[in-house]
Amino acid sequence: MADEIRAEMVANVWKITTEVGADVAEGDTLVILESMKMEIPVIAESEGTISRIAVNEGDVVQEGDLIAVIG
Repeated sequence: MADEIRAEMVANVWKITTEVGADVAEGDTLVILESMKMEIPVIAESEGTISRIAVNEGDVVQEGDLIAVIG
């Protein structure tokens, strides 16, 4: 079952720290968002393989937007 990682707030995608096909563990940082000059890590909620990254560095995400999928 795929685990969808979604944005919890409006923010800029500052840095993507993983790639499609990468194996991740629960708690690994996938993306770093920036909001109001604060860096907010988006972490994996389960272990698995990254099957999709739905954002690019520099994108603006809204609350609930898809960031990545762990398959």
